[in-house]
Amino acid sequence: MPRFALRLEYHGAGFVGWQRQAVGRSVQQVLEAAASRLAGGAAVAALAAGRTDAGVHASCQVACIDMPRDITAARLRDALNFHMKPHAVAVLDAAVAPAGWHPRFSAVERSYCYRILNRPARAALEAGLVWHVTRRLDTGAMQQAADTLLGRHDFTSFRAASCQAKSPLRTLDELSIRRDGERVLIAARARSFLHHQVRNMVGTLKLVGEGAWPPARVATALAARHRAAAGPTAPPEGLTLVGVRYPEDPFSRPECRALRTPG
Repeated sequence: MPRFALRLEYHGAGFVGWQRQAVGRSVQQVLEAAASRLAGGAAVAALAAGRTDAGVHASCQVACIDMPRDITAARLRDALNFHMKPHAVAVLDAAVAPAGWHPRFSAVERSYCYRILNRPARAALEAGLVWHVTRRLDTGAMQQAADTLLGRHDFTSFRAASCQAKSPLRTLDELSIRRDGERVLIAARARSFLHHQVRNMVGTLKLVGEGAWPPARVATALAARHRAAAGPTAPPEGLTLVGVRYPEDPFSRPECRALRTPG
């Protein structure tokens, strides 16, 4: 039974997140239902590189499904997209996965982008895709604070109370802040993240950007190893999973290049 790697994008609004829940529609549920139709009604399980929360988006989520019949990657991509309509989920790439490959455990890096619309007027065109912050943010101060979080640390202060990770130790490889006109873009990159870690870091850095916290207080919050020491959790709509890296990328192999979606 071949395992197919899938690269997906989705708009998180209206979903309870990637993972199936007792109540509400999940991205996993939509993908599995579409795959089941291609498998003659047989159940098909989908695994993903990361379990994005309710309201969080993805421009590069990576998943896999095992299909119980012969089908080409191109046909699988197109058929899944047909059966997932009208939901805001699309398969961008499909490829036969390398032997032993797993979307979660084979990944060596994950990248997120958090978008803040920093202006007095609320979002119209980008509604549901940004966090609207009216007070002017000092990105220089935010970057100074962010630099203290780089490297390997105990991120207890920035993990959700419901986080199920066995260890709070994580290595943060990038946390960069830049302004692009009215938008503040925060890039975070690591092998893996704790539950709500990115959103909790962003909520804390926003306090620094507004002048409510001095940059040095972020290092103090990190050292406290207590969630109450850090700032609030930023809302989910500004967060997008933008990349997952593998030692052997199933979508970059020569036989898969013809299947890549342009752009």
